[in-house]
Amino acid sequence: MTTSTVLPRWTIGMPIAAWVILGAAFALPGYGFILALVGVALAGAVFAAVHHAEVVAHRVGEPFGTLVLAVAVTVIEVALIVSVMLTSGPEKAGLARDTVFAAVMIVCNGIVGICLLVGGIRHREQDFQARGAAATLAVLASLSVLTLVMPNFTTTRAGPLLTSSQLAFAGVSSLVLYGVFVFVQTVRHRDYFLAATPDESVHAAPPTATQALLSAALLLVCLVAVVLLAKLLSPTVETAVQNMGAPPAVVGIVIAALVLLPEGLAAVRAARADRLQNSLNLALGSALASIGLTIPTVAAVFLWTGQPLVLGIDGKETVLLILTLLVGTLTLSSGRTTILQGVVHLSLFATYLFLSFAP
Repeated sequence: MTTSTVLPRWTIGMPIAAWVILGAAFALPGYGFILALVGVALAGAVFAAVHHAEVVAHRVGEPFGTLVLAVAVTVIEVALIVSVMLTSGPEKAGLARDTVFAAVMIVCNGIVGICLLVGGIRHREQDFQARGAAATLAVLASLSVLTLVMPNFTTTRAGPLLTSSQLAFAGVSSLVLYGVFVFVQTVRHRDYFLAATPDESVHAAPPTATQALLSAALLLVCLVAVVLLAKLLSPTVETAVQNMGAPPAVVGIVIAALVLLPEGLAAVRAARADRLQNSLNLALGSALASIGLTIPTVAAVFLWTGQPLVLGIDGKETVLLILTLLVGTLTLSSGRTTILQGVVHLSLFATYLFLSFAP
Protein backbone atom coordinates (compact mmCIF):
# COMPACT_ATOMS: atom_id res chain seq x y z
CA MET A 1 0.00 0.00 0.00
CA THR A 2 1.44 3.34 -1.04
CA THR A 3 1.38 6.53 0.96
CA SER A 4 -0.89 8.15 -1.61
CA THR A 5 -3.42 5.32 -1.07
CA VAL A 6 -3.57 5.96 2.67
CA LEU A 7 -3.11 9.72 2.53
CA PRO A 8 -4.92 11.39 -0.36
CA ARG A 9 -3.37 14.64 -1.50
CA TRP A 10 -6.18 16.76 -0.10
CA THR A 11 -5.51 15.44 3.41
CA ILE A 12 -1.96 16.78 3.17
CA GLY A 13 -2.81 20.00 1.35
CA MET A 14 -5.75 20.99 3.55
CA PRO A 15 -3.74 21.40 6.80
CA ILE A 16 -1.23 23.54 4.90
CA ALA A 17 -4.03 25.65 3.41
CA ALA A 18 -5.65 26.01 6.84
CA TRP A 19 -2.45 27.41 8.32
CA VAL A 20 -1.98 29.77 5.35
CA ILE A 21 -5.51 31.11 5.85
CA LEU A 22 -4.85 31.31 9.58
CA GLY A 23 -1.81 33.49 8.91
CA ALA A 24 -3.80 35.67 6.51
CA ALA A 25 -6.50 36.11 9.16
CA PHE A 26 -3.94 37.35 11.69
CA ALA A 27 -2.33 39.63 9.10
CA LEU A 28 -5.64 41.04 7.77
CA PRO A 29 -8.07 41.04 10.69
CA GLY A 30 -11.65 42.19 10.28
CA TYR A 31 -12.10 41.47 6.57
CA GLY A 32 -15.34 39.63 5.75
CA PHE A 33 -13.89 37.48 2.99
CA ILE A 34 -11.11 36.36 5.32
CA LEU A 35 -13.68 35.21 7.88
CA ALA A 36 -15.45 33.29 5.12
CA LEU A 37 -12.17 31.60 4.23
CA VAL A 38 -11.64 30.80 7.92
CA GLY A 39 -14.97 28.96 7.95
CA VAL A 40 -14.04 26.98 4.86
CA ALA A 41 -10.59 26.18 6.28
CA LEU A 42 -12.17 25.05 9.55
CA ALA A 43 -14.42 22.57 7.74
CA GLY A 44 -11.53 21.29 5.63
CA ALA A 45 -9.28 20.85 8.65
CA VAL A 46 -12.01 18.89 10.42
CA PHE A 47 -12.41 16.44 7.53
CA ALA A 48 -8.63 16.04 7.24
CA ALA A 49 -8.33 15.43 10.99
CA VAL A 50 -10.95 12.68 10.83
CA HIS A 51 -9.10 10.96 7.98
CA HIS A 52 -5.74 11.06 9.76
CA ALA A 53 -7.31 9.85 13.02
CA GLU A 54 -8.76 6.85 11.19
CA VAL A 55 -5.37 6.04 9.66
CA VAL A 56 -3.71 6.11 13.09
CA ALA A 57 -6.56 4.11 14.63
CA HIS A 58 -6.21 1.44 11.93
CA ARG A 59 -2.53 1.14 12.71
CA VAL A 60 -2.74 0.91 16.52
CA GLY A 61 -6.02 -1.03 16.66
CA GLU A 62 -8.94 -0.79 19.06
CA PRO A 63 -9.62 0.52 21.60
CA PHE A 64 -6.35 2.48 21.44
CA GLY A 65 -7.39 4.08 18.16
CA THR A 66 -10.49 5.72 19.58
CA LEU A 67 -8.38 7.36 22.30
CA VAL A 68 -6.15 9.11 19.77
CA LEU A 69 -8.63 11.69 18.51
CA ALA A 70 -10.46 12.16 21.84
CA VAL A 71 -7.33 12.83 23.89
CA ALA A 72 -5.65 14.94 21.18
CA VAL A 73 -8.66 17.22 20.79
CA THR A 74 -9.15 17.52 24.55
CA VAL A 75 -5.52 18.43 25.25
CA ILE A 76 -5.67 21.26 22.72
CA GLU A 77 -9.11 22.31 23.98
CA VAL A 78 -7.73 22.54 27.52
CA ALA A 79 -4.90 24.76 26.32
CA LEU A 80 -7.42 27.02 24.60
CA ILE A 81 -9.63 27.26 27.71
CA VAL A 82 -6.73 28.05 30.01
CA SER A 83 -5.30 30.70 27.70
CA VAL A 84 -8.66 32.45 27.31
CA MET A 85 -9.44 32.32 31.03
CA LEU A 86 -6.05 33.71 32.05
CA THR A 87 -6.16 36.57 29.54
CA SER A 88 -9.82 37.56 30.02
CA GLY A 89 -9.96 38.01 33.79
CA PRO A 90 -12.69 37.16 36.32
CA GLU A 91 -15.55 37.57 33.82
CA LYS A 92 -14.44 34.27 32.21
CA ALA A 93 -14.25 32.38 35.52
CA GLY A 94 -17.04 30.04 34.39
CA LEU A 95 -15.65 29.27 30.93
CA ALA A 96 -14.28 25.84 31.88
CA ARG A 97 -17.60 24.89 33.47
CA ASP A 98 -19.63 26.07 30.47
CA THR A 99 -17.33 24.33 28.00
CA VAL A 100 -17.26 21.01 29.89
CA PHE A 101 -21.03 20.99 30.38
CA ALA A 102 -21.62 21.85 26.72
CA ALA A 103 -19.22 19.09 25.66
CA VAL A 104 -21.03 16.51 27.81
CA MET A 105 -24.45 17.48 26.44
CA ILE A 106 -23.25 17.66 22.84
CA VAL A 107 -21.52 14.28 23.05
CA CYS A 108 -23.99 12.30 25.18
CA ASN A 109 -27.14 13.58 23.48
CA GLY A 110 -26.14 15.13 20.16
CA ILE A 111 -23.34 12.90 18.85
CA VAL A 112 -24.59 9.69 20.46
CA GLY A 113 -28.13 10.43 19.29
CA ILE A 114 -27.06 11.00 15.69
CA CYS A 115 -24.89 7.85 15.76
CA LEU A 116 -27.73 5.68 17.04
CA LEU A 117 -30.23 7.19 14.60
CA VAL A 118 -27.96 6.92 11.55
CA GLY A 119 -26.91 3.39 12.48
CA GLY A 120 -30.52 2.35 13.15
CA ILE A 121 -31.79 3.74 9.86
CA ARG A 122 -29.06 2.00 7.88
CA HIS A 123 -28.74 -1.28 9.81
CA ARG A 124 -32.03 -1.53 11.81
CA GLU A 125 -30.29 -2.90 14.93
CA GLN A 126 -26.70 -2.59 16.05
CA ASP A 127 -24.72 -4.43 18.72
CA PHE A 128 -22.08 -3.22 21.14
CA GLN A 129 -20.52 -4.31 24.43
CA ALA A 130 -22.90 -3.30 27.22
CA ARG A 131 -20.17 -3.91 29.83
CA GLY A 132 -17.94 -1.27 28.26
CA ALA A 133 -20.78 1.24 27.99
CA ALA A 134 -21.77 0.65 31.62
CA ALA A 135 -18.20 1.19 32.82
CA THR A 136 -17.89 4.38 30.78
CA LEU A 137 -21.20 5.79 31.99
CA ALA A 138 -20.33 5.01 35.63
CA VAL A 139 -17.14 7.06 35.39
CA LEU A 140 -18.85 9.79 33.37
CA ALA A 141 -21.66 10.11 35.93
CA SER A 142 -19.20 10.31 38.81
CA LEU A 143 -17.00 12.91 37.12
CA SER A 144 -19.95 15.03 35.97
CA VAL A 145 -21.77 15.18 39.29
CA LEU A 146 -18.66 15.63 41.46
CA THR A 147 -17.26 18.48 39.35
CA LEU A 148 -20.37 20.23 37.99
CA VAL A 149 -23.07 19.65 40.63
CA MET A 150 -21.33 19.13 43.98
CA PRO A 151 -19.78 22.65 44.07
CA ASN A 152 -23.29 24.06 44.51
CA PHE A 153 -23.80 22.15 47.76
CA THR A 154 -20.52 22.63 49.63
CA THR A 155 -20.79 24.84 52.73
CA THR A 156 -17.23 25.94 53.53
CA ARG A 157 -17.44 28.40 50.65
CA ALA A 158 -20.66 29.53 48.98
CA GLY A 159 -21.28 27.72 45.70
CA PRO A 160 -20.64 27.52 42.83
CA LEU A 161 -17.08 28.14 44.08
CA LEU A 162 -14.79 25.67 45.84
CA THR A 163 -12.10 26.23 48.45
CA SER A 164 -8.50 25.57 47.47
CA SER A 165 -8.48 22.15 49.17
CA GLN A 166 -11.80 21.20 47.59
CA LEU A 167 -10.61 22.31 44.16
CA ALA A 168 -7.40 20.32 44.56
CA PHE A 169 -9.38 17.24 45.61
CA ALA A 170 -11.72 17.62 42.62
CA GLY A 171 -8.76 17.86 40.25
CA VAL A 172 -6.90 14.88 41.69
CA SER A 173 -9.98 12.65 41.89
CA SER A 174 -10.94 13.51 38.29
CA LEU A 175 -7.47 12.66 37.04
CA VAL A 176 -7.38 9.39 39.01
CA LEU A 177 -10.79 8.29 37.73
CA TYR A 178 -9.89 9.05 34.15
CA GLY A 179 -6.48 7.39 34.45
CA VAL A 180 -7.97 4.19 35.88
CA PHE A 181 -10.61 4.17 33.14
CA VAL A 182 -7.96 4.41 30.42
CA PHE A 183 -6.01 1.57 32.09
CA VAL A 184 -9.13 -0.62 32.21
CA GLN A 185 -10.09 0.26 28.62
CA THR A 186 -6.70 -0.38 27.09
CA VAL A 187 -5.09 -3.03 29.34
CA ARG A 188 -7.00 -4.74 32.15
CA HIS A 189 -10.41 -5.25 30.50
CA ARG A 190 -9.74 -4.33 26.90
CA ASP A 191 -12.27 -6.93 25.69
CA TYR A 192 -15.10 -4.85 27.22
CA PHE A 193 -14.49 -2.21 24.56
CA LEU A 194 -14.03 -4.44 21.50
CA ALA A 195 -16.84 -5.29 19.10
CA ALA A 196 -18.43 -8.69 19.76
CA THR A 197 -18.51 -9.40 16.02
CA PRO A 198 -15.35 -8.97 13.94
CA ASP A 199 -14.92 -5.68 12.11
CA GLU A 200 -14.48 -6.36 8.41
CA SER A 201 -12.33 -3.27 8.05
CA VAL A 202 -9.52 -4.89 10.02
CA HIS A 203 -8.91 -7.24 7.09
CA ALA A 204 -7.64 -4.29 5.03
CA ALA A 205 -3.87 -3.93 5.06
CA PRO A 206 -2.92 -1.54 7.88
CA PRO A 207 -0.77 1.49 7.07
CA THR A 208 2.96 1.26 7.66
CA ALA A 209 4.58 2.78 10.72
CA THR A 210 5.89 5.66 8.61
CA GLN A 211 2.45 6.39 7.21
CA ALA A 212 0.89 6.23 10.68
CA LEU A 213 3.50 8.62 12.09
CA LEU A 214 2.89 11.03 9.22
CA SER A 215 -0.85 10.91 9.87
CA ALA A 216 -0.27 11.43 13.60
CA ALA A 217 1.78 14.55 12.88
CA LEU A 218 -0.78 15.86 10.39
CA LEU A 219 -3.56 15.08 12.88
CA LEU A 220 -1.89 17.32 15.46
CA VAL A 221 -1.42 20.04 12.83
CA CYS A 222 -5.10 19.81 11.89
CA LEU A 223 -6.35 19.88 15.47
CA VAL A 224 -4.29 22.91 16.42
CA ALA A 225 -5.59 24.65 13.29
CA VAL A 226 -9.18 23.71 14.19
CA VAL A 227 -8.88 25.21 17.68
CA LEU A 228 -7.15 28.40 16.48
CA LEU A 229 -9.63 28.86 13.61
CA ALA A 230 -12.52 28.33 16.03
CA LYS A 231 -10.97 30.92 18.35
CA LEU A 232 -10.77 33.38 15.44
CA LEU A 233 -14.44 32.83 14.68
CA SER A 234 -15.50 33.18 18.32
CA PRO A 235 -15.72 37.04 18.31
CA THR A 236 -18.00 36.85 15.27
CA VAL A 237 -20.05 34.20 17.05
CA GLU A 238 -20.24 36.35 20.20
CA THR A 239 -21.43 39.35 18.16
CA ALA A 240 -24.05 37.24 16.42
CA VAL A 241 -25.27 35.83 19.74
CA GLN A 242 -25.53 39.31 21.22
CA ASN A 243 -27.44 40.57 18.19
CA MET A 244 -29.85 37.64 18.57
CA GLY A 245 -30.37 38.48 22.23
CA ALA A 246 -29.33 34.97 23.27
CA PRO A 247 -27.62 34.23 26.61
CA PRO A 248 -23.78 34.34 26.68
CA ALA A 249 -23.64 30.58 27.38
CA VAL A 250 -24.66 30.00 23.76
CA VAL A 251 -21.17 31.13 22.72
CA GLY A 252 -19.70 28.23 24.67
CA ILE A 253 -22.05 25.81 22.93
CA VAL A 254 -21.01 27.02 19.48
CA ILE A 255 -17.30 26.89 20.26
CA ALA A 256 -17.58 23.46 21.90
CA ALA A 257 -19.45 22.18 18.85
CA LEU A 258 -16.74 23.48 16.52
CA VAL A 259 -13.98 21.87 18.56
CA LEU A 260 -15.88 18.55 18.78
CA LEU A 261 -16.53 18.37 15.05
CA PRO A 262 -13.65 15.97 14.28
CA GLU A 263 -14.71 13.52 16.98
CA GLY A 264 -18.38 13.81 16.11
CA LEU A 265 -17.86 13.23 12.42
CA ALA A 266 -15.59 10.24 13.04
CA ALA A 267 -18.15 8.70 15.43
CA VAL A 268 -21.03 9.13 12.96
CA ARG A 269 -18.99 7.62 10.14
CA ALA A 270 -18.19 4.60 12.31
CA ALA A 271 -21.87 4.11 13.21
CA ARG A 272 -22.89 4.35 9.55
CA ALA A 273 -20.30 1.67 8.72
CA ASP A 274 -21.90 -0.60 11.36
CA ARG A 275 -19.04 -0.12 13.82
CA LEU A 276 -21.16 1.15 16.70
CA GLN A 277 -18.67 -0.09 19.30
CA ASN A 278 -15.97 2.15 17.86
CA SER A 279 -18.48 4.97 17.59
CA LEU A 280 -19.48 4.78 21.27
CA ASN A 281 -15.86 4.35 22.38
CA LEU A 282 -14.98 7.57 20.60
CA ALA A 283 -18.05 9.58 21.59
CA LEU A 284 -18.27 8.66 25.26
CA GLY A 285 -14.49 8.62 25.57
CA SER A 286 -14.33 12.21 24.35
CA ALA A 287 -16.84 13.27 27.03
CA LEU A 288 -14.74 11.54 29.68
CA ALA A 289 -11.55 13.14 28.40
CA SER A 290 -13.21 16.54 28.38
CA ILE A 291 -13.87 16.32 32.12
CA GLY A 292 -11.01 14.09 33.21
CA LEU A 293 -8.32 16.26 31.61
CA THR A 294 -9.90 19.73 31.69
CA ILE A 295 -10.84 19.91 35.37
CA PRO A 296 -7.43 18.80 36.77
CA THR A 297 -5.53 21.14 34.46
CA VAL A 298 -7.75 24.15 35.10
CA ALA A 299 -7.77 23.43 38.84
CA ALA A 300 -3.97 23.31 38.95
CA VAL A 301 -3.63 26.56 36.98
CA PHE A 302 -6.12 28.45 39.11
CA LEU A 303 -4.71 27.15 42.37
CA TRP A 304 -1.34 28.45 41.21
CA THR A 305 -2.65 31.86 40.10
CA GLY A 306 -5.17 32.27 42.91
CA GLN A 307 -7.94 33.35 40.53
CA PRO A 308 -11.57 32.30 41.24
CA LEU A 309 -12.93 29.30 39.33
CA VAL A 310 -16.68 28.77 38.96
CA LEU A 311 -17.63 25.10 38.51
CA GLY A 312 -21.23 24.60 39.68
CA ILE A 313 -24.00 24.57 37.05
CA ASP A 314 -27.46 26.01 37.74
CA GLY A 315 -30.63 24.08 38.59
CA LYS A 316 -31.94 23.77 35.03
CA GLU A 317 -28.64 22.46 33.78
CA THR A 318 -28.43 20.04 36.72
CA VAL A 319 -31.80 18.53 35.77
CA LEU A 320 -30.68 18.13 32.15
CA LEU A 321 -27.39 16.53 33.21
CA ILE A 322 -29.03 14.03 35.58
CA LEU A 323 -31.68 13.17 32.96
CA THR A 324 -29.00 12.68 30.31
CA LEU A 325 -27.02 10.31 32.53
CA LEU A 326 -30.16 8.38 33.51
CA VAL A 327 -31.40 8.03 29.93
CA GLY A 328 -27.92 7.07 28.72
CA THR A 329 -27.78 4.30 31.32
CA LEU A 330 -31.16 2.97 30.17
CA THR A 331 -30.64 3.21 26.41
CA LEU A 332 -27.17 1.64 26.47
CA SER A 333 -27.89 -1.11 28.99
CA SER A 334 -29.01 -3.86 26.60
CA GLY A 335 -26.11 -3.92 24.15
CA ARG A 336 -28.46 -3.38 21.19
CA THR A 337 -29.85 -0.14 19.79
CA THR A 338 -32.51 0.98 17.31
CA ILE A 339 -33.63 4.34 15.99
CA LEU A 340 -35.75 4.82 19.13
CA GLN A 341 -32.73 5.32 21.38
CA GLY A 342 -31.31 7.79 18.88
CA VAL A 343 -34.51 9.83 18.79
CA VAL A 344 -34.68 9.89 22.61
CA HIS A 345 -31.17 11.30 22.91
CA LEU A 346 -31.75 13.82 20.13
CA SER A 347 -34.95 15.02 21.85
CA LEU A 348 -32.91 15.74 24.98
CA PHE A 349 -30.32 17.53 22.87
CA ALA A 350 -33.05 19.64 21.24
CA THR A 351 -34.38 20.49 24.72
CA TYR A 352 -30.90 21.54 25.82
CA LEU A 353 -30.45 23.79 22.79
CA PHE A 354 -33.93 25.32 23.13
CA LEU A 355 -33.51 26.10 26.83
CA SER A 356 -30.05 27.53 26.15
CA PHE A 357 -31.63 30.11 23.83
CA ALA A 358 -34.81 30.53 25.88
CA PRO A 359 -33.85 29.86 29.52
